[in-house]
Amino acid sequence: MPSTRKLFLITGALAGVALLCVAYGYFVEPARLVVNQYEVRVVNWDPAFNGFRVALISDIHGGSNDVTPERLREIVQRTNELNVDAVFLLGDYVSQSKVRGPDGRRGVRMPPAEIAEGLSGLRSKYGVFVVLGNHDEWYDPAAVIRAFERTGYTVLNGKVSEIRLNSGQRLRILGLKDHTTIGEWKVYSDAAKKLLEPTNGQGDVIVLQHSPDVVPMITEELRITPDPMVLFAGHTHGGQVRLPIIGPPIVPSMFGQKFTRGHVRDRGIDVFVTTGIGTSILPFRFMVPPEIAVVTLKANVTPTN
Repeated sequence: MPSTRKLFLITGALAGVALLCVAYGYFVEPARLVVNQYEVRVVNWDPAFNGFRVALISDIHGGSNDVTPERLREIVQRTNELNVDAVFLLGDYVSQSKVRGPDGRRGVRMPPAEIAEGLSGLRSKYGVFVVLGNHDEWYDPAAVIRAFERTGYTVLNGKVSEIRLNSGQRLRILGLKDHTTIGEWKVYSDAAKKLLEPTNGQGDVIVLQHSPDVVPMITEELRITPDPMVLFAGHTHGGQVRLPIIGPPIVPSMFGQKFTRGHVRDRGIDVFVTTGIGTSILPFRFMVPPEIAVVTLKANVTPTN
């Protein structure tokens, strides 16, 4: 058996490592900002949009650990250096504080107007498109929408837009309302179908939604379009803390770790989830640094499942 002294030294070493990990997760990793490049091959994707590059920015949580006005300007600068075809902002811009106002509603650590101003100036070939997340819906969705509309960005909260090439080919961009607004799945699906039906057969579809949990509500018997479809989402933060071997202990998704991060092909569509920027609930990130995800869409003639 190990001696008492050896046990003490081992315990002390483990405690020291744990303390260093906590310090790193609070002071170091949330202050990082990485640009991760991905490639997603989409079944029957229109060859006219082969190589279409998008930047995904999600879960800003303005005012959370290290998400300052200076950080927002850095996000804009780093994104503009990428020269992408489109920028998609995928929700959860605000971060609730513990302080409640006279109306009983929780305040936010950074006002929507300040966040939108900090993110203003994003550039891409075809524009910047915005949807809202659950924290935005819980706070004041109208205020968040107004703030981003003032920047000149296209807010697609239950709306559809399109990108049209000079040669005439179309790419439809559908922005779905946040998953916390969903009542009956069929009602939600039917509303999305109604938006797309007038242009079915006239272009592939990129769906923007804060959470990947909407997948069963827009696919299979509830599929919202017969055309090729890609879903871009955030919300999970990649688990925010990722431990060796076991991965993220907690993922805010009814599918567990399935849609934690990156590309998944599920129920006949391609889904990509970015790990986002800020923090929520706990002010830590560990092995999941804040990211700007750059996704290049390529045609794939053979489905992977």
